[in-house]
Amino acid sequence: MSRLSVVIPLLNEEETLPALHERLKAALPAVTADYEIIYVDDGSTDCSPEILRGLYEQDRQHVRVIEFRRNFGKTAALSAGFNQARGEIIATLDADLQDDPAELPRLIAELENGYDMVVGWRKERQDSAGKLRSSLFFNRVVSRLTGNPFNDLNSGFKVYRREVIKTIRLYSDLHRYIPILATWYGFRVAECPVTHHPRRGGESKYGYGRIARGIIDLLMVLFLTRYLRHPLRLFGWLGLATLSGGLLINLYLAGLWFLRFFSMADVAPIGTRPLLAVVVLGMLLGIQFISIGLIGEMIRYFHFRPSDEYSIRHLWN
Repeated sequence: MSRLSVVIPLLNEEETLPALHERLKAALPAVTADYEIIYVDDGSTDCSPEILRGLYEQDRQHVRVIEFRRNFGKTAALSAGFNQARGEIIATLDADLQDDPAELPRLIAELENGYDMVVGWRKERQDSAGKLRSSLFFNRVVSRLTGNPFNDLNSGFKVYRREVIKTIRLYSDLHRYIPILATWYGFRVAECPVTHHPRRGGESKYGYGRIARGIIDLLMVLFLTRYLRHPLRLFGWLGLATLSGGLLINLYLAGLWFLRFFSMADVAPIGTRPLLAVVVLGMLLGIQFISIGLIGEMIRYFHFRPSDEYSIRHLWN
């Protein structure tokens, strides 16, 4: 097979790195002799950097190490590893040994069934109850909103064809949405059940603060996949809805003013009603939404590149 690159982002995993490397060295020759292991140290403060340097000295033929100056996050670590990867097939897994390197050959073999990306589905996760509940909720919400029925978006155990990582732009915390973005670009993505082990060492990087960031990033992904090429379709509808609501309420207030002005009914002056301020703000907000959509369309027009409009799988000429 083509050359294989295994990208492993890590943060403070000194307890598992030696065992992880041994398992990788045992599993990868069954796939190909032409492989590389890229460890990306995301600002570890324990002995992980020293261990990685030792692994590099022991096996310079297969080991490469990227060491960040500080913690930049998993997306940045994956992006750095992808940029350095030389393989036509790229695999990723976490360094905590909850993912089993022995299952890499099976995931890679799934690519031969016509897929461009395979996600390791941790069907029986060995995590805390709180983490399981939040992950289940997250996966269901994302699947419902995006229309992609993935079971385990947060799994770090994935394999890709090179064209997938060359196409997708990673920033913020978009690493958890790679399957969604890959599907949107037209790549074929599959899930494959994998064994998930209890954490052997180190500390989980999971925190409830990630839920809020995940929701914000989800909004960004929805915008990127639905409205990036037509921003006016989002902001225009929001603007028209807000503006129309303001106009209807304004007609209601105008009717009250008419009744009061001609002494046809005993109603309070509309200037004393809080609803008047709401109407004015609503109409201004509607105009702003439409203006933002038009500005977005103008920016897109002047920065339009035909190559951004499609993704080619094969080209014969």
